[in-house]
Amino acid sequence: MSDFEDEEFEKLAVAAVEQAEREAAPKQFVPKLVSKSVNHNVLVSFRQKGNPLLPHLRNVPWEYSEIVPDFVMGAKTCALFLSLKYHHVHPEYIYSRIGKLGKAYELRILLAVVDVENHRESIQELVKTSVVNRYTLILAWSSAEAARYIETYKAFEFAAPTNIMERPSTDYLERVQNTFTSIRGINKSDCLSLIAHFGSMKRALTATQEELEQIDGFGPTKVRRFLEATHQPFRSQKVVKAVKQTGHGQQKKS
Repeated sequence: MSDFEDEEFEKLAVAAVEQAEREAAPKQFVPKLVSKSVNHNVLVSFRQKGNPLLPHLRNVPWEYSEIVPDFVMGAKTCALFLSLKYHHVHPEYIYSRIGKLGKAYELRILLAVVDVENHRESIQELVKTSVVNRYTLILAWSSAEAARYIETYKAFEFAAPTNIMERPSTDYLERVQNTFTSIRGINKSDCLSLIAHFGSMKRALTATQEELEQIDGFGPTKVRRFLEATHQPFRSQKVVKAVKQTGHGQQKKS
């Protein structure tokens, strides 16, 4: 065999060995860029296994997850679950959970199921706790109702606040009716009678008892309630008395 043939054979042998090594070596995993997607499931803490509300979560998908709160309904929304029956036996439980969660999540919900009869004091206590720790307290009277709240928060995760905000009417008569019907005993027909008789809302608000009694349908009780609502001060006497006792609102004497 010539020197040229020996050299060519050696090159082929080396190439064959390199190819064999490449095929035998394990293929390295090349990570792919994955777009950041939203979790469409309600996340449920493993500690909630056996919670009777879980079978009622039918309108949104859910899965167990290692999370600090009991339920996560979105990137910014979570909930702690509490049974008042359990709270009566372990009153310290909810405070430890609140402390552990801290200030995580923008919207923190305290979902309490009222499953005891003597619940008044417990609810008052939870109201104060929620205010201090900036929680939204929601009371449910059944497991099914509690599940509906979880589903609703998840369903409206990306809804704009304007979807649930009241849209004030621009119609003058409708706005007058909304104002006057907030007075006990005043209906929409009474509102029409007031506007027809006095000509404007301002004039009706300053009407005297004698003038109101001239309107059809305005008896003594309705006139009294209307005058009480339109002539009483915005601040109650208790508030005024408290302000005077503390000295606030009084001008300092030089």
